[in-house]
Amino acid sequence: MSQGPRSGLAAVSAALLAMSRHLEVRDVLKTIVASARELLDAQYAALGVPDDHGGFAQFVVDGVSDAQWKAIGPLPRQHGILASMLHEARPERLADVRKDPRFEGWPAAHPELADFLGLPIRDGDEVIGALFLANKLRPAEGHPPHSPCPHPDGGCGFTEEDEDLLSILAQHAAIALTNARLYERSRELTIAEERSRLAHELHDAVSQKLFSLRLTAQAAAALVDRDPARAKGELHQVAALAAEAADELRAAVVELRPAALDEDGLIATLRTQIQVLDRAHTARVTFTGNGFRAVPAAQEEALLRVAQESLHNALRHSGAAHVGVSLERRGSGAVLRVTDDGTGFDPKADRRAGRHLGLVSMRDRASGVGGTLTVESAPGKGTTIEMEVPGG
Repeated sequence: MSQGPRSGLAAVSAALLAMSRHLEVRDVLKTIVASARELLDAQYAALGVPDDHGGFAQFVVDGVSDAQWKAIGPLPRQHGILASMLHEARPERLADVRKDPRFEGWPAAHPELADFLGLPIRDGDEVIGALFLANKLRPAEGHPPHSPCPHPDGGCGFTEEDEDLLSILAQHAAIALTNARLYERSRELTIAEERSRLAHELHDAVSQKLFSLRLTAQAAAALVDRDPARAKGELHQVAALAAEAADELRAAVVELRPAALDEDGLIATLRTQIQVLDRAHTARVTFTGNGFRAVPAAQEEALLRVAQESLHNALRHSGAAHVGVSLERRGSGAVLRVTDDGTGFDPKADRRAGRHLGLVSMRDRASGVGGTLTVESAPGKGTTIEMEVPGG
């Protein structure tokens, strides 16, 4: 807050308003982290939302490039200082995190962190996240402004004032995060209710058509010998009823296009669904999206459906410990890849397994939007399913 109380208050106000402006959980987390890093003049900031399996359901960073983040590797587990903030639920202000007895190291590509300020985010008695900053940026002799450098007395560069400010941000972050979760839950319930309504309407409409279709076919069969002309008319009616039933189904499929896909896009929809699956299963489920550019709606829906089917297979049937999903740009199109380290199978020899795993329907989805689907697997070697679609 070196610019004075008025400008400091304005900055805090702007940060709090930015938090309350977003409704999506991921956007709220990113805004909290960026606001904290900017307000407290830190080189790095991060916020982790814990899952129930010793890891993090979501982990958002600011100050780390996409290339650095990719090189760092999987999300951290709940250990060391992060575990302390989550389980002991107290602030941590350290002169050098590397010298703390709880420090357990980090991956080779991880940036070096020194002074550290972190605290839990609470919703009542529940700890719903951990927010932390590292490497206080400060001008000092021989160092350019806003660059990390040793604190002159060897103490933590983050002050008590910084801790108080971060505490205020954390309190408002808890409110914003809780509101975003309630919004997403409300939207999920609305989608579920709408799908239930559509399913009921679909059942009624198509059942009536199929009932009429059966009766008309029976009438045609009874007339085919004694009155071929009338039988021919009945068969024309069968064709008309079949066409109407197909139209009903097609209209329902269009209506059942995932609402989240329209609102959030494919990347956000996949990321959200995979985060839910990661929390719900013992296997780790991860997602990466590199340079993906939106493709036509029909192709995005096909990619989503194939991803869902592949994830279902991997989590239900393969016994995998890790399932990875990636979505990348390829030329003007895109490629989806779902890889697991499970039991695998022989795609050529085991046709029954292929049918059981829905490979035929997945290939149909891919070809229906001008794409291709390939399957690589072998017993004991895991499975990789890749779907490529052209651009629009």
